[in-house]
Amino acid sequence: MAPLLRLNAVAFISPHNHPILIRTFEKGDELKYHYVAHTSLDVIEERTNGPTKSNDCYLGLLYAMDDIAAYGYITPLKMKIVLALPLTDSVVRDAEVIMTFRALHLAYYHASSNPFIRLHDTPAGVGSAKWKRFRRKVDEISRAVGGGSVPS
Repeated sequence: MAPLLRLNAVAFISPHNHPILIRTFEKGDELKYHYVAHTSLDVIEERTNGPTKSNDCYLGLLYAMDDIAAYGYITPLKMKIVLALPLTDSVVRDAEVIMTFRALHLAYYHASSNPFIRLHDTPAGVGSAKWKRFRRKVDEISRAVGGGSVPS
């Protein structure tokens, strides 16, 4: 049986490069994953604005840093999703990562399709109580993919 994909963090970033949600699944490393999300933006911008533009949403491995591998995904509406996975000796299959990105994209799509919720209606944004269901869905996806712990 193949090892499970373990998520360290998930970042949702708006088309204007503002973080919407950065959800960490490792205790005490929140600042580190904010850094990963922001540095991933440079690589995403470089790949999407380069001479060869692809219609594929999956951007693949963005970079590896210390003990983290950052993978990127950009939606047709330019919303970016970044996954931070631990660097291990096991092989990370692109199919598993793509499946995770699609599940996260679908969760965001369902949350943002609610006509009674506006993304930027409060300073807290996705941190507000209205987005609790979305945060819970992200946690469920993390558990389903990697069986890991989820922040409270």
